Amino acid sequence: MKRTRHGWFCGGTLLLALLMMGPSWLGAEDTRKRGSLPAAEEIVINSDSLEVDNKRKVVTFSGNVNASREDFTILCEEMSLYYYETGEAQSEDDPEMKIDRIVAVGKVKISRPDGGSATADKAVYYQKDEKVVLTGKPIVKQGKDLVQGAKITLFLKENRSIVEGGQGSKVKAVISPRSADR
Repeated sequence: MKRTRHGWFCGGTLLLALLMMGPSWLGAEDTRKRGSLPAAEEIVINSDSLEVDNKRKVVTFSGNVNASREDFTILCEEMSLYYYETGEAQSEDDPEMKIDRIVAVGKVKISRPDGGSATADKAVYYQKDEKVVLTGKPIVKQGKDLVQGAKITLFLKENRSIVEGGQGSKVKAVISPRSADR
């Protein structure tokens, strides 16, 4: 287990640290040159500390985590990236790694440039299924509209979601009227 403390990680430095897992750690489809991610896939993660545990195959960012990409920003207290070996190799000594899931916990806030946002105590992104599961008082907002429940599942490639109530709590949706020119 290796623990590294830094107050600020720039994109290049962080990518070098994470590239030991192979260039597909973010799910990038075709990255021929080692360390090159398509601009839309490049992510910058800032945190107070970073722990890489190759035995458990997890990278954990702790303290004031800020992960941003061109199309979203995630703020949370801790973020763990769980990865696995694909069986394919970049080279003889370098197995290709892929993300299984990303778990964000503690005051999770996801925001998008289009104004959409989500908050929860916990968010889990499942790479293979391309879905996000929000729990712990989750709320998803778009403009003046919002939905909340005990659990919100967002199916990203299907552009659909399921909002579930919990014991003694119902789903809540607030839908604002739209003008004709919208």
